Amino acid sequence: MSEAVGCIKDGDTVAIGGAGAGHAVPDRLLQGLGERYVKTGGPRKITALHPCGIGDNVSRGMNHLAHEGLIDTVIGGFWGNAPKMVELALANKIKGYNFPQGVLGHLMRAIASGKPGVVTHIGLNTYVDPRLEGGKLNEITTEDLVEVIEIGGKEYLFYKTMPVDVAFIRGTTIDCEGNMTMEEEVGFFSMLSIAQAAKVNGGSVIAQVKRTSDSHCDPGHVKVPGVFIDYVVVEPDQEMTFQTRFDPALVKRDVPYESEELRLEGVKRLVNRRAAMELQPGAFINLGYGLSDGVPIVAQQEGITDQLVFMIEQGAIAGIPTTGLNFGAMFNPSAIVDDVYQFDFFQGGGLDMAFLGFAQVDRFGNINSTRFGKVVTGSGGSVDISSAAKKLVYCGTFAVKSDQEIGSDGLTIINPGKVKKFVQQVQQVSFSGKSALKRGQKVFYVTERAVFTLTPEGVMLIEIAPGVDLQKDVLDMMEFRPVISDNLRTIDMIVYQQGSLGLKKRFAGA
Repeated sequence: MSEAVGCIKDGDTVAIGGAGAGHAVPDRLLQGLGERYVKTGGPRKITALHPCGIGDNVSRGMNHLAHEGLIDTVIGGFWGNAPKMVELALANKIKGYNFPQGVLGHLMRAIASGKPGVVTHIGLNTYVDPRLEGGKLNEITTEDLVEVIEIGGKEYLFYKTMPVDVAFIRGTTIDCEGNMTMEEEVGFFSMLSIAQAAKVNGGSVIAQVKRTSDSHCDPGHVKVPGVFIDYVVVEPDQEMTFQTRFDPALVKRDVPYESEELRLEGVKRLVNRRAAMELQPGAFINLGYGLSDGVPIVAQQEGITDQLVFMIEQGAIAGIPTTGLNFGAMFNPSAIVDDVYQFDFFQGGGLDMAFLGFAQVDRFGNINSTRFGKVVTGSGGSVDISSAAKKLVYCGTFAVKSDQEIGSDGLTIINPGKVKKFVQQVQQVSFSGKSALKRGQKVFYVTERAVFTLTPEGVMLIEIAPGVDLQKDVLDMMEFRPVISDNLRTIDMIVYQQGSLGLKKRFAGA
């Protein structure tokens, strides 16, 4: 370990593979680098580049590197897993950028192939756009790493590449020739592109694995060839994720698994049941982290999962997504592909539907899901996904810290909430309503209390919960007055009851 992390020099750029709470995260390498800095005071002022979020929301992952002096700049796709790093950024002790996860994955491929950058529509008119914030997290972050360009009369964003000096990657096994396989990993996370990005720059690639083998692996199973790997650190206690020691059902199609708790409760149950009513048979569907991850649970309860194709940005396809901190894996996936290929499909408009979360909605239909007060989470793959999916269903509670009684006949609002989430202007634009209208996307905002949709006239209220007072419980808890549909309906009472939503019957008649 000491020899491996000892190759990192002052000012180096370190690219890190893996995602979320331990999903192929080279955590031992990150821990070793943090320990080296605490012990020796070096290396100093490195740049850390990670396409996905990395951490357990407490102390692991990127939190290992959260030392003033060790880090100069972090360029990350998601920050919410690393609160210690967020703390440094908010205190202006490090420079920080938050770019879309898919764009950063493609940026690794662009670095590996010697391209000057990535040209894409992803991020236009959001906080990533340099005309808004340029993806910068604080005042000391001043360099523009993204710019607006025009090609053929259309606007695009150009994300600049940078040299990579060291790659941290993770797999399961190193064979006798040094080839790395990933048979026990829930995702592949651009490990090959990250390794190649370092090698073309004359840099070093450090692989963390669970074991070595004296045998040759099948060439088709190699994820990173041994010719690209310089150091190997064996971690026999390597977990599949921070939450799971090892579960074969997360990497195999035909292994039985204990279904996650199918009981949704409270407001989350109501929101996900109403959101699931937007499902369509045969749809390619993505799910966001947070409240909306309950949609597959409803689909299982309704017996319709065989008619849906769930796809998560980490690369798994056609299984049942996990929930909570373990989100990013799938039970019984049909396939697992590199996340950059998944994002090719997402950014190209292949998704029929996406269920995502929100912190704020404003009068223009803009969404803030990335920064709320001093809470910085970042976008992950949501900007990539929301920029191209045909239909978007944003799921969230109507207000912060509200209190209500849920009955089979609807809602009784006890406390309408302490903080309004439907505001005049969002704190940060994670999704542009104006751009969505231009793209022709269908957009819905689903809460336990009301359902809205996006129209050229603005955000339109189309449904309210049974038992809810329109003026007191809805309109008075909004900073703007929505357009109210001439056909304002009551949310179907079945959402609040215990029985089936009848989706299987509806799918059969579709």
